[in-house]
Amino acid sequence: MSLFTSPFDPAREAALVTGAGNGIGRAIAQALVGEGVRTVFADLHEDRVLAAIKAAPRPELALPWVGDLAQRKACDALLAHAQASLGQVTHFVHSASPPRREADHAMAVDDETWRQMHAVNLDAGFHLSRELARRLIAAKTPGSFLLLTSLHAGTPRNLPHYSTAKAGMAMLVKELAKSWGRHGIRVNALVPGAIAAGGFVADPALAKHIPLGRLGQAEDLAPLAVAVLSHKISGYVTGASIVVDGGLSLTNWFAPPELD
Repeated sequence: MSLFTSPFDPAREAALVTGAGNGIGRAIAQALVGEGVRTVFADLHEDRVLAAIKAAPRPELALPWVGDLAQRKACDALLAHAQASLGQVTHFVHSASPPRREADHAMAVDDETWRQMHAVNLDAGFHLSRELARRLIAAKTPGSFLLLTSLHAGTPRNLPHYSTAKAGMAMLVKELAKSWGRHGIRVNALVPGAIAAGGFVADPALAKHIPLGRLGQAEDLAPLAVAVLSHKISGYVTGASIVVDGGLSLTNWFAPPELD
């Protein structure tokens, strides 16, 4: 039997995906239920998460959760909901991130916008990962975590709150992969390029900088996310940052912001 016909064990594996109401998180969550994996779709907006579940290939395997992951109480409520609904969560995808505005450059971003970006990306990513790992280690059960970072973890974006949050996540992946590998918990990063989905409003002119000649779609990332999450396919992969950008990272296309 091909590895790709059954990448997961639905009887023993279950997933939690944040940011599952739109964009990349939505595409990955839908792909997981399509592979038979019971999955919590977590998002800030109820209408979006319900629409994502309705459009999923197997909506009966999807469970909604709505809350603001910038708040620690909400993170703990999500963990409790996932455990009550699924039992042991073995696969975690952290894709939630506040929207970005081009106006929030270094001289303009306010304290609350900075706090929210770091709280949702880095703080929630660490807290959720650690609490899920505690349970897996106690149960002597392997796990696979995937954090969505960005090309701008290493390339300036004119949005310092966003780039620094994603840079922190990139190192967090390495720290957690090193700490938990001996317990069978793999931690990797998916690094999107210009993906016309979620919080990124794509300028079609950007396509001229992409070797493959087009902007990406959320669906371009979902198959690779499934492959990296699967122990059957990627069981010897941890601490990796896998770029999915059509070749965009081969050039730096951003000019400094106008300061008026």
